[in-house]
Amino acid sequence: MWVALALLAWPLVEIGLFVTVGGAIGLWWTLAIVIGTVALGIVILRNVARMSGGAGLRDAQQMVLTATRGGMTLLAGLLLILPGFLTDALGLILLVPPVQAVVARLLTARIKVHAQPRTAANTDVIDGQFQRVEPTEAQIPSKWTQD
Repeated sequence: MWVALALLAWPLVEIGLFVTVGGAIGLWWTLAIVIGTVALGIVILRNVARMSGGAGLRDAQQMVLTATRGGMTLLAGLLLILPGFLTDALGLILLVPPVQAVVARLLTARIKVHAQPRTAANTDVIDGQFQRVEPTEAQIPSKWTQD
C-alpha cells in the first residue's frame, strides 16, 4: 500500500519541483542543472564500472562494506541520470561519505558472515586405497590410464 502511494507521489513531487525551481531560476538554468546532473551521473557510473574489481580484499565483511558503498555510488549515479530534482538530491546525498558510512553500517549490521578459516584441522582429506591395474591388449586406453 505504502509502496504504491510512494510510486504515485514520486512523479508528482518531481513535477512540482520542476515547476517551482523553473519558476525561480528560469527554464534554461533548470535544463542546465538537469543536463549537468545527468553528465555527473554518467561519470560516476563509468568510475564505478572501472573500479569494480575488488582485488585484494581479504575479509568478507570488508567485501560487504565495499560492495555496499559501491552499490550506493552506483545507485547515486543512476539517480543523478534520472531527470528530477528529488532524484538528484537523493543521488547527491548518497555520494556523501558520512552518509555512505551510516548506511553501510546499518546494512552490515543486518548481514552476518559465517566462515571457517582453513586450518589443518578442517581440511578435507579423502583417505582411500588404490590398486594399479595394467591394461590388457583387449582394453581400449582411456584418458584415465597412464602410458
